Amino acid sequence: MTEFPQKRLRRLRRNETMRKLVRETVLNVNDLVYPLFVIHGNDIKNEIASMPGTYQFSVDKLAGEIEEITELDIPAVILFGIPETKDETGSSGYASDGVVQKAIKAIKQMNPEIMVISDVCLCEYTSHGHCGVVKDGDVDNDATLELLAKMAVSHAEAGADIVAPSDMMDGRVKVIRIALDEAGFEYIPILSYAAKYASAFYGPFRDAAESAPQFGDRRSYQMDPPNVREAMREIKADISEGADMVMVKPALAYLDVIRKARDTFNHPLVAYNVSGEYSMVKAAAHQGWVDEQRVVMEILTSIKRAGADIIITYHAKEAARSLSCA
Repeated sequence: MTEFPQKRLRRLRRNETMRKLVRETVLNVNDLVYPLFVIHGNDIKNEIASMPGTYQFSVDKLAGEIEEITELDIPAVILFGIPETKDETGSSGYASDGVVQKAIKAIKQMNPEIMVISDVCLCEYTSHGHCGVVKDGDVDNDATLELLAKMAVSHAEAGADIVAPSDMMDGRVKVIRIALDEAGFEYIPILSYAAKYASAFYGPFRDAAESAPQFGDRRSYQMDPPNVREAMREIKADISEGADMVMVKPALAYLDVIRKARDTFNHPLVAYNVSGEYSMVKAAAHQGWVDEQRVVMEILTSIKRAGADIIITYHAKEAARSLSCA
């Protein structure tokens, strides 16, 4: 007897119930983290031109957003701050009354159950837009570490559940871990942006966070896009320094890196579906070229299929709505 027609793979695709029954990768709302941009001031809700549907919020305007996120059962947010003033060392980033510190406290009052992740980096707070202290035209790695540690501790003091250093300075996870422990925050996990690439996909984020470098670029400290073995060394180093969770950023153009990280390490793995990836979908959908809902779910499923446990995405709210209807 010949193999065909006994083997007909289409039998398991005939209808949606059958497809769900044998589905290999399942995306869940609990996999999602929603980014929020908080800005100094009052009564502010500014839509970001390059990221339709995404806004800068002043702290007093967060209530409606947090209520919606809660109703959608999205479990976590990650915060980025736009301060009133910037200086050479990004001092607004580690001030106790900084915009992110205020936002953390406000969100925890609105809903203590939402997991608040705080981005730990100086680029949004420095006058030059780089992720560390600049000396002689270059970012000084070691001089930056103390300031990152101060920022992480200030976020923990405000009530952050997880701190997430995104600067890509060597040794920062260890310095932050020591500082948190010494301050009595030994239970606060570190989510390290372990493999953060110097990507062209960050453009819209820099509009949103008002953090574009005023000179040069970030390629001397963010990773070179062609490299994957180096990413494994970065992740291994951060885990050895005390990272509790690790991240690959961006996601869509780096699915191979996510897969390699999943196969190599057992730590919780986060992928950041970044602003440029989001904005491309929005632009194509606006032109009527793609079915936005289907494309969003396909992209997020591909990131999960590659091996990510958690996905940070600006699509989180629309994905949560789609999942609730599935």
